[in-house]
Order: sequence, then structure tokens, then C-alpha cells
Amino acid sequence: MSEIRFVMVGGFLGAGKTTTIARLAGVYQQRGLRVGIVTNDQADDLVDTLLLRELGFDVGEVAGACFCCNFDELTETVAQLSRQQQPDVVIAEPVGSCTDLAATVIQPLLHFCQGQFDIAPFGVILKPSHGEKILSGRRKAGFSPKAEYIFRKQLEEADFIAINRIDELSHERLQRLSEFVDEHFPRLPLVKMSARHGTGFDALVEMFDQRGDFGRKLLDLDYDVYAEGEAELGWLNCSLEASSSEPFELDRLLVGIVESLKQSLSSVSAETAHLKTIGLWEGYHGVANLVSSDSPAELSLASDCTTRKAHVVVNARVAIAPEQLERLATESIAEVCRQLGVDHSLRRTQSLRPSRPQPTHRMDRSANDRGSH
Repeated sequence: MSEIRFVMVGGFLGAGKTTTIARLAGVYQQRGLRVGIVTNDQADDLVDTLLLRELGFDVGEVAGACFCCNFDELTETVAQLSRQQQPDVVIAEPVGSCTDLAATVIQPLLHFCQGQFDIAPFGVILKPSHGEKILSGRRKAGFSPKAEYIFRKQLEEADFIAINRIDELSHERLQRLSEFVDEHFPRLPLVKMSARHGTGFDALVEMFDQRGDFGRKLLDLDYDVYAEGEAELGWLNCSLEASSSEPFELDRLLVGIVESLKQSLSSVSAETAHLKTIGLWEGYHGVANLVSSDSPAELSLASDCTTRKAHVVVNARVAIAPEQLERLATESIAEVCRQLGVDHSLRRTQSLRPSRPQPTHRMDRSANDRGSH
């Protein structure tokens, strides 16, 4: 059996990993390759999984823990995709608050699944809004130093960094951000691109196409700081059914939820890492999101759907207590639905703080298994 090309796309919450993966998978399909995708989250009801499936991709999901802490489920999910679809390429999207992925995912794949995977360079997507704040050394970047520690460590272990959303940056801002990256991570290859519009995307594909000995940057990582940084983020996944006797605009509902929750979070000075919502109905789907507290709520994918019913999923990752996040989210959903004359019923709501990372395997610098932390 030939090796599966394993492409892992890292990056902090809201960096644009899902949009990048969707475009990258499309490129591979145009080459005649079969593509499988594996998404990852701390809970069920993941917007990314729903969106990628709506776009027609074969997607497996590892939920309930990050790849590193659920390594066996990752390999089983890939095996299941292999049995069903026989992919030439598997693209993996890890949880956006995780790091140490070279030691806990890539190297264990090479060690325990010998001959099964051809590892691509590990690319980490950089979100400009938080990248500018954190790498510039501003005192108030929105997150605590422990959360910023995770952000920096993600970039440190990359084989290359890709600045995303360059279509939203002036030439001066892009140049300044590039200089920050060069200052903190000298000699690391840097790609500048827009996953949404495709600008510079050929350079990203060329980076992932490289062959070599990748994913070997094993971090000196303080797991206490890492765990505390992750635990500062409140995690919310919820789903609801929306209905009305009169047709309503699905996109207006999605943007309204994001905008209302943004305002509620701003009122309590809670920094948003990522907030996204997807609405689906009979072949239509739309996505609205917010990538940082000082960014606008945006309709990133229009459904152009007017309907009387819709299934809606909301995912939020915010520096706030999960109980407070859940309360603000349900209040925002209720208020927007009331304004639009839409009835709603919550189907499932999960709010949590990520637990301490406990990797299934962690390889040391001599590539020997040190077991769990």
C-alpha cells in the first residue's frame, strides 16, 4: 500500500485554517488526487466539519480532545477514511489552542505507523489581528501572557509560517507584520496569502508540496503554562433549530447572532479568539464569523437563502468563563431571533474549559517515546 500524504495545517483560533484547507483540498482534487480531511475539537457540533462536508469533502472528526490527547482516535479516523475513500492525501486540522504537535502527532505517526505516511511540511497559519498585537510586544494584546505563550509556541514549531488575510492589510501593515515574524522566527520560510481569495496561494501549495524530513521541531515546552493558557479560554458549541411562519433571511440571522454576541463580550472586556456560526437548510449554507474583538462581524460565506426553517450551529472560543459565555450566547441568540420574528429551540449546548493536555505519546529529541505527561 502506498503512503498517504499527511498534511497538517496549524494555527491559532480564527487564523483561517478551515478556509485554507478547503482551498487546498480543491487544488489536490484538481490534480486528480483523492482527499480526506480530519477536523478536531474539544466538543461536538463543530462548524468546520459541517462546512467542509457541505462543500462536498470526505471529513472525519476527532471530538472531545485534541489530536495529541486522542492519538488513537486520530489514527482510527484516518484508517476509516482509508477504508472508505482510499485517499491519496489526508489534511488534518488540529484544535486552534494546541501546540507541541510535532512531538505529539507528527513524530508518533512516523514512529508507530511506519511506512504509512509521507509527512508534508508543518505549516502554521498566522492571523494578522492577533499576530500584530502579540509579536509587537504590546502590553495589552487581548490575551494573558499564558495564552500568548501558546500562540508563540505554535509558530516556533512550524516548518513554515503563512500570513493569512493579506487582502485585509495595507502594504505597510503587511510589511510590519512580516518584519515581526522575521525578528522572532529568523530564517523560517514565510508565505503571504489570502485563503479566501486565493492571492499567493500557489506559494502555499508549493510549500506543502516539498519533500524532506519535516515536523521535527520538538519544543522545550512548559506544560503548566500551556495548560493554564488553554484553560483561560471558554469554549462553547451549541446548536439550535430556527423556524418562522414567515420567510426570514438566513444570512441576516447568522450575522445578527455574531454581532450581538460580539457586543455582549465587548461589554465585559472579553477577548474573542474566534466566533463562528453556520446555518443550513435544504442544500443552502452560510457562515458568519468574528476573528478578534476589534474586527468586524462578517458574512464569510453567503447562503443567499430565504427560508422558514434552518439548523444553526454556533462555536465560540473566548477569554471568559464558559458559564458566562454560555449565558451571553443564549441571550444573544434569543434577542436576535426575537428581533427577526424567528422562533428557536436549543438542541445541544456544551460549554467548557479545555482540560490539561495529556498526550498519548510525546517524542523526545532522540525520537524515543517518553509516554504521557
